[in-house]
Amino acid sequence: MFALFIWFTKAIIWPYMLRAIETRQKNIADGLAAAEQGRKSLEVSARQAEQTLGEARGRAADILAQAEKRVAELIDEAKLAAREEGIREKAAALAEIEQEVARALEALREQVAALAVAGAEKILQREVDRSAHADLLARLRTQI
Repeated sequence: MFALFIWFTKAIIWPYMLRAIETRQKNIADGLAAAEQGRKSLEVSARQAEQTLGEARGRAADILAQAEKRVAELIDEAKLAAREEGIREKAAALAEIEQEVARALEALREQVAALAVAGAEKILQREVDRSAHADLLARLRTQI
């Protein structure tokens, strides 16, 4: 009877059990292969992400360098513009000073001429007519 049980198990049950075991082994092997493929895909994605981050960091560094360079250029331009404006203001101030000096000298000449005429008039004790007075002032201005 035991032999009959072994024959029955081997003939009828064993093939179903082997198919179930083989199916289970195949499912496990497929799962392991999929897990290995997923791990490799994860590694590739991680490398790509790191590479993308590196590129982004490089671009960010380039942008920062360009921004710093532009800031330096703007500062230099502002310094140059300020220097030029200072030179223009200094030149304008010097021109204004020269004009004031010229006006003051002219006023001084006129006052000196008037004083000289007044002094000469008092010395001579006579009145000089207006045309002679104007002539005298013009000559004094040219001499002074």
